[in-house]
Amino acid sequence: MKVRRSVRPLRWVAVREVRADVPLLVCLAVLVALLTAVAAAGPGLLDRLAGRALASRLEQEQQVEPGILFSARFEPADSADADAWASDLAEDLLPVTEVIANAASDALNGGLVHDSTRVELPFLRTVVGAGEAGLGLVYASDAPGRGAYVEGRPPARSGKRVEIAVSTRTRDALKLRLGQKLPLSPGALENVQATAVVVGFFTTDGADTKGGDAEGAGTKGADATSGGAKAASAEGGDRLWHEVPLLAGPSRFPPRSAAGLDWEARALVAPGTVTALQAQAGAVLTVTWGMRLDLDEGTAARFAGDQGQGELQRLLVRYPDDARSVFCGDIADFGGMFCEIGPHPASTLQHSTHLPDALTDFGRQWRQGRVVISFALASLLVVGLLAAAVTALLAVRRSLDAHRLQRARGASATGLALARAVHTAPAVLLGLVAGIAAARSLPGPSPAYGQALLVAGLVWLLLPALTWHALRDRSARTGDGSVPFAAGRRLTAEAVVLLLAAAGVVALQTRGTAAEAGPDPLLAAVPALLGLATVAVLVRCYPLPVRILARLSARRRGVVALIALSRAAKEAPARALALLVLVVTLAGAVFGGFVAGTLAEGRREAAGWQVGADASYLGAQRSPAVAERLAQVRGVRETVSVRQLRVDPTSATSGNRYGIASLVGIDGARLRAAAPHSPAARALDAAGLTGPRSGTGIRVLATGARAGDRLTITLHGRKMDLRVVGPLPDDVLQDPALGPVRGTTPSRERLLLADNRDLTAIGASDFEGSSLLLYGPHLDVQTLRSLVPRAGHDTAVGELRIRSEEEADAAADGMISVLRAAHTTCTALAVLLALLALVLELLLSAEARGRTTAYLRTLGLGGRATTGLHLLQLLPMVVAAVAGGTALGLTLPALLGPALDLREFTGGPAAPTPHPDLLLTAALGAGLGMLVVVAVGVETWIGRRRGLGAVLRLGRNGD
Repeated sequence: MKVRRSVRPLRWVAVREVRADVPLLVCLAVLVALLTAVAAAGPGLLDRLAGRALASRLEQEQQVEPGILFSARFEPADSADADAWASDLAEDLLPVTEVIANAASDALNGGLVHDSTRVELPFLRTVVGAGEAGLGLVYASDAPGRGAYVEGRPPARSGKRVEIAVSTRTRDALKLRLGQKLPLSPGALENVQATAVVVGFFTTDGADTKGGDAEGAGTKGADATSGGAKAASAEGGDRLWHEVPLLAGPSRFPPRSAAGLDWEARALVAPGTVTALQAQAGAVLTVTWGMRLDLDEGTAARFAGDQGQGELQRLLVRYPDDARSVFCGDIADFGGMFCEIGPHPASTLQHSTHLPDALTDFGRQWRQGRVVISFALASLLVVGLLAAAVTALLAVRRSLDAHRLQRARGASATGLALARAVHTAPAVLLGLVAGIAAARSLPGPSPAYGQALLVAGLVWLLLPALTWHALRDRSARTGDGSVPFAAGRRLTAEAVVLLLAAAGVVALQTRGTAAEAGPDPLLAAVPALLGLATVAVLVRCYPLPVRILARLSARRRGVVALIALSRAAKEAPARALALLVLVVTLAGAVFGGFVAGTLAEGRREAAGWQVGADASYLGAQRSPAVAERLAQVRGVRETVSVRQLRVDPTSATSGNRYGIASLVGIDGARLRAAAPHSPAARALDAAGLTGPRSGTGIRVLATGARAGDRLTITLHGRKMDLRVVGPLPDDVLQDPALGPVRGTTPSRERLLLADNRDLTAIGASDFEGSSLLLYGPHLDVQTLRSLVPRAGHDTAVGELRIRSEEEADAAADGMISVLRAAHTTCTALAVLLALLALVLELLLSAEARGRTTAYLRTLGLGGRATTGLHLLQLLPMVVAAVAGGTALGLTLPALLGPALDLREFTGGPAAPTPHPDLLLTAALGAGLGMLVVVAVGVETWIGRRRGLGAVLRLGRNGD
């Protein structure tokens, strides 16, 4: 009977030990699952994020126009005018469309799709109710279908009369009605006499714009294959109205214009109308095919890496040649009509594309984006490993007494460590399987099993290693006493940490990040090294002011502040692990907010630099008539002309070269009135260059020159004198008003600034660049775009930039969204792991604080004083963590050096101005403080419910 009585308590002890280890095993399994999932899915996650960013960038780059444009000139068919109505241009264009579409490489996985086929006729003169108008006729395969018509129908493909359809805005402005007949007379298209019938009015407010043969204005066959692309385009508005804005609404000519017209508009016609009017005029027309690169995320991920970008570049370069060869053979374009489009003699294909340049820009930016995301992933893994270390320490602390008893009975430290490893192996294995399963469930490449095994092995070995360290022979002999040479070892360890952190930063600044795909080991080690270095400095520094405060509190009545601050200063080294967790977490979060805020503001600043004003028209000297019409658009309050000339001045006294410079002329007085805070306007006004002209020569402000210097330039064999009236202020170099002209030319070492009134001797055609700045708080963007479309393939009319559009594009940049989403997710997970680690660290030190509180309670300490004691004891660590983590996060961009160049994202004349996310930083600090307050409150509540006998143990070391 005695034996049976002894077995049951042993069973209960075993069950109790197993139940006590359940929280540890669950915590280990969860940590291993999370960390292995991040490590295994990390490389694939980078690829998927890169693919998402590339797909978004391609979509954004092709908002203005399709990525690849093919064009061919074609002559009238060899037939009489009467037979021209029988020709179906849409059917004639169909085989060419199929040839162009089928020439795309299979490696693109069907991502290169046909977007549109269009033919535009030069404008014809007509008379409408609102006056004389220039009416351009357009055939577009992506014209709106019948569902977009509010009245009437699309022009019919069959028939022998000119039928047109216009937008409702054109109807209202030109005072048109359904069935109205408009006489067409020669304009830019000569030798035409016809009558057009208005058969329909369509809306451009985002209604059903999908074309089709049944509606009469579309093609069939190949155009049907692009239905998916058209449906996708409808989500962001029909691109037809953006590429041909005069279809959406007319533009009014200024009074007494040289064209002799009151309005300019566009109308949709059937393909038969195009061939009939072409035959009557005997004109050569141009057909344009738009091809859109629309990659899904999987295919985009394959092309997002460095090697994939090179492959995509080769495909994009080779594709036009393949399409040209299949269409008409290897025939060079000498202006002849050696090819055929149905019965029409045609030229060979010409092409234009901006996708290779966009892909190059994306590659440079993504290399920097990969640094930001890799740093976030590395910080998450570091915080997770630290949380696992705190968990292992808590497990070692709780079983330390039992293990020491086993050591006294002859057990070895190695054997006990191996037993702990075997005991936790099932939980670690379960977490490893769960993490790999989670990584495999994500789409994309296979997980990185090697990295997952490495992380799981590190977490698994932490507990056995710490157990062995706590039970080794030296530790068993010294017990809880002081270790010989502890101070020297600590100094050595801190010096090694500081040296490693400095070496890591120097190495990262020297070589940058690794070029190959996947995580960079050096970049992954830098967060931990910098965090360790910061903690080493904080642990040495923050106890000093705490001790001073403790001494000051000793002069006051009460012992709570004295005891709490004294223990906080004394226990600072023991708080190093918790401090490291908080510093790394806060640094990563602050760094992410810093990067996101800087990029957002930097993109807006760069948009202001590219535009220069509320809007700007580049190439004003080539199209003065368009510039005049832009200046008279409703909402334009002031206009300023900015011109630039490349010069190579020499000193008029010594003959020495001044250096290649940009001579920039500005309407100083007008700029001061439109933008009073403009540095260039203030500099010109302060130097007296906007006042009456005095003396000879061109008065300039110059970089690297002094007042009174004289320079000479030679233009067309004629020498001109430049008189320097003063040095150019540094802030003028960053003035957005100079951005449109300076951004279109290579950066030069010198800048000369003058008023346009001093540059009258220089002809308008001599300037290499010019822009017309448009100022006005409420510009009529639609009218501006009707004069200068945003589509970039026709550069003859210049380029119109509008600040609101540029800022909208900057805000919609998919790469910035990807970076923000990735860093926010990593930061959220890191914060959760940090909270777990902090709670475990509080549990580690709860016993010592409980004993101190118990002693003070025996001396009559109240509940509020106990709460204040706990709070003051933890407050210095929290303040140090917030200060250290915030400082490290704000200095990380500078420490990373060339590994992170934020200017690649923003552009502009200089690196973007730092904009830390103050709200996020304040929220993190406040959240950390609230966590400590809650933890102190819970601990105080538990201490009140616990008797003194459960805390005080006579005979324990330190009691």
